[in-house]
Amino acid sequence: MSSKITIIGAGSVGSTIAYTLSSQDIASEIVLIDINKQKAEGEVLDIIQGTCFRDPISIIAGEYEDAKDSDIVIITSGIARKPGQTRLELTQTNVNILKSITPEIVKAAPNALYLIVSNPVDIMTYVFTKISGLPENQILGSGTILDSARLRCGLSEHFQIAQSNIHAYVFGEHGDTSFIPWSGAYISGVSVDEYYDLEKKLGKDIEPIDKEAMLQYVQKSGSEIISKKGATFYAVSSSVCKLCSLLVASSESISTVSTMMHGEYGIEDVCLSTLTLVGPNGVQGKVPMRMTKTEIEQLKKSADALKEIIAQINLD
Repeated sequence: MSSKITIIGAGSVGSTIAYTLSSQDIASEIVLIDINKQKAEGEVLDIIQGTCFRDPISIIAGEYEDAKDSDIVIITSGIARKPGQTRLELTQTNVNILKSITPEIVKAAPNALYLIVSNPVDIMTYVFTKISGLPENQILGSGTILDSARLRCGLSEHFQIAQSNIHAYVFGEHGDTSFIPWSGAYISGVSVDEYYDLEKKLGKDIEPIDKEAMLQYVQKSGSEIISKKGATFYAVSSSVCKLCSLLVASSESISTVSTMMHGEYGIEDVCLSTLTLVGPNGVQGKVPMRMTKTEIEQLKKSADALKEIIAQINLD
């Protein structure tokens, strides 16, 4: 591929994304931009010295104008979440950072697909959508793709089945009001509950899923990692690189990314994650999934929680 990807922010997440991209064939050009130019230069030097083991790739520490002709721009800038701090407590500080970045990067790369990773990602995606002036199809947030990956990891360990066989998702906010629509959770075409019965019939020593505990595992993993090592960046970087591969692919895919809602499930004017069709032309629309009334109410609850925060932030 000959894709050019610009990453705004050379912190733990941004630099790990750059490193992960450098070891894959998604991009042939990577630009890393940070207000601390020396930090970006150091990250690039460290990364590029390991690229002799792959096909040639250009990696530079650049300025906004170096993002010209980017296919994808990834925004990771912001203050990192501290132990015990929720994503939503970060909001106004990171919104202010995004407001300073947006006009500069959009001027340099008006045709790029924009992937928002900064937390709280649903709020940041909403703000970028409102202030960037770009068509909505060019904008998506990483949303609950990481949460869904954590869910599949947990289900894989529980059932001792390959993660690639698991089709289950986390919807809503990337945060405390996220939920698992279990009515859409399958293992190779078999519902999770049916698969449990199947494994019991096969003589497997397995316990029923504690669905509430599984949701807690998904929601609290980030906080646990932060409390133990200070930050999360490996799994989110893998998730973001997977999204990049979808955005430069020859066909479209379905993923749980955060995009603007326009009446789907009765929800409007907020960004959150449901099944979304994405590909080389960006966001193509939401894919409706059958959910129970309770699950739809959970999604609306998540939307309302985000709207409460949006009402409190200053976009001017």
